[in-house]
Amino acid sequence: MSRIDFTDLDGKVLRVFLTILEESSVSKAADRLGVTQSAISHTLGKLRQVLGDPLFVRSGQGLTPTERALSLKEPVQQVLDNMRALTEGRPFDPLSEQMDIQIATNDMPRELIFPELLRATRAEGVRLRLEFIPSGVPDPDLLRSDRCQLMLTPLPPDGPDIFQKRLITSPLLVFYDAAHRDPPEDWQSYCNSDHVEVRFADGRNARAVMRGVDQSQIRPPVVTLPHFNAIPPFVKGSDLISTDTALMKRGPLATLDSAPLPFKCEAVSIYMVWHQRSANDPAHRWLRDRIDAIAATLQT
Repeated sequence: MSRIDFTDLDGKVLRVFLTILEESSVSKAADRLGVTQSAISHTLGKLRQVLGDPLFVRSGQGLTPTERALSLKEPVQQVLDNMRALTEGRPFDPLSEQMDIQIATNDMPRELIFPELLRATRAEGVRLRLEFIPSGVPDPDLLRSDRCQLMLTPLPPDGPDIFQKRLITSPLLVFYDAAHRDPPEDWQSYCNSDHVEVRFADGRNARAVMRGVDQSQIRPPVVTLPHFNAIPPFVKGSDLISTDTALMKRGPLATLDSAPLPFKCEAVSIYMVWHQRSANDPAHRWLRDRIDAIAATLQT
């Protein structure tokens, strides 16, 4: 009889399995989990023995999951979710727990909210660790796979297992350098201006938040950038313009001049988004409340 017992599959082992599945690499899984590659390899060996399947095979410089590994993704995630649910009714004291959270957001919400949150909680003695990943136009699978536990985005993903709350609403503005040009005075001059645009890693661009306008009339961007912090060096000293929320004046675009759009366009809302597995967790609720309180002070 095999000496291997299914109880060897604890939560940490299952978390390693999902991380390897998502990263397709032992080294990347080790980096993400903050452990050595040998620890990941040891855990993978245990998994292979318990489950009776190689689970991953080498393919080029990465790992390709077997059919068995792919079939286990959802059941393993459900087991971890059920284990997490066991702690929902626990007494919660933010001073007695180490809280680690992965957050998907772009640079503007990250810089406006989280430095203040971290300063305040550290001053209170709260042990909080934050890890940020870019959200771009976010995919709900980031939450479903537990790659992150929270999103801040103007384009919240949808789904019956996805929860959201609007944090801030802000109008769109034109950002420019007043020493080199005036802001566009009407729709046509706006369309004919030379634009700077942010495009995310998935190929979609930040202009997706502009609703109710015919974007096909807008001249293609002269400069396309991967994040908002890169905009000011290109706009400063030029006749280029960028279209972003008024919140940017408090963060990445604080050094630029700004003016209202010369046409009607809906204001942009930033949403806080989480998966149903986190909805009733007391630590997660506490963190969401703290984020909500800081966001309320930023409302424009």
